[in-house]
Amino acid sequence: MNNLISIFILMAIVNNIVLAKFLGLCPFFGVSKKLSNALSMGLAVTLVMLIASISTTVIYNYLLVPFQVEFMRIVLYILVIASLVQMVELAIKRTNVALYNSLGIYLPLITTNCAVLGVALINSTENYTILQSTVSALGGGVGFSLVLIIMSGIREKLELSEAPESMEGLPIAFITAAMLALAFLGFRGMI
Repeated sequence: MNNLISIFILMAIVNNIVLAKFLGLCPFFGVSKKLSNALSMGLAVTLVMLIASISTTVIYNYLLVPFQVEFMRIVLYILVIASLVQMVELAIKRTNVALYNSLGIYLPLITTNCAVLGVALINSTENYTILQSTVSALGGGVGFSLVLIIMSGIREKLELSEAPESMEGLPIAFITAAMLALAFLGFRGMI
């Protein structure tokens, strides 16, 4: 049990997929302008990350390793992730059209979101079991969502403040993300 808790905290805070590994920056900067979009994207990425991690762990442990074709993992992982994103996209489109329209191009971009692939690769590199992979993916998704929500709150406040014209938009967002990464660096000594 302590191992599972430490895996969760490690993935969510200490080795945050966005701020420590620098994965998933496209949706991080693209969707973090509004809190509602950030929350929706965080939930969608967490769902895809969770299902993809379970699926890829099963594929890795019960298909690739026994047949000694571990080198095929990236190709298969991308195929699994792309399929899952299509299913999630169709489900969101049928259940909540407003959310589907607000996420726009960023929803299909979860397919190429390297954070989802990164968590799947971390799970196979660490030889996690299905339970450990599930906890790792949940931690990675919660960490991604947490950082996305924090960043969107900061960016909403920055829209109301007066910044030099050359710093408006992405430049100030990059500086804010760097400060946020430094703040999360303080958690390194936890585990």
